[in-house]
Amino acid sequence: MTKLQEFTDFLKTVDLDGYRARYLNIKIVEMDLPPEVQSIALLYTVYWTEKTFIDFDAFYKRYSTEKSSILEKFREKTGLCKNCFYKGLPARTYRTWASLITQIHAGYVAESVFGNGTVAMSEELDHHGVDFQVKYKNVITNFQIKKETQSREVRKEKKSKKAIEGQFIDLIYKVPNYNVIKNPKKQNGEYRKPYLEFKSRQDLDILPNGFVIFTRKPFEERKAEIDAKSK
Repeated sequence: MTKLQEFTDFLKTVDLDGYRARYLNIKIVEMDLPPEVQSIALLYTVYWTEKTFIDFDAFYKRYSTEKSSILEKFREKTGLCKNCFYKGLPARTYRTWASLITQIHAGYVAESVFGNGTVAMSEELDHHGVDFQVKYKNVITNFQIKKETQSREVRKEKKSKKAIEGQFIDLIYKVPNYNVIKNPKKQNGEYRKPYLEFKSRQDLDILPNGFVIFTRKPFEERKAEIDAKSK
């Protein structure tokens, strides 16, 4: 089994309904977090470098354990009560987690198209506005996932602080409301318009649990473009 297949199978097991019930309405830790407090670096370490596909609860336990002293210092600095901070932090971390594993899965899809060792992603690239970078036939492509959704549960758009070599390409992650995904039909049995519009696209797909992933299509198109220019 390839890592892409393994990761896709893992995403099928994510309890989106359960996590939404636990975290959707918790908006306590919403301030900007300094890099040393953020979970981004560990997310890349676990799911990309180590290729360890653990659920959110296991990830949060590792994150909160490894950063326990840093988190407590940050909490004291912000003046949040202990109960408030440690109630809000899992919800804040979950939103980052859900966003990043979508992005990392896209990186695995891209690697399946361009070849092993062609894809790079890291905290440093992330901070410069690059979700993942592909080097193929001496051509560098910087992919940025642009999220368009009716839900507020998305990460803020990243802006690069310095010039990055290569061409930037946007991947539009436009999905209908989660309730539409889970209940795509009206009472009369007809599919809802946002669902039909989504299903007409070929660059995104829905897993049985409602998780939306990228398909091979946008990466195959980019690969074909590079191949054509290299002839």
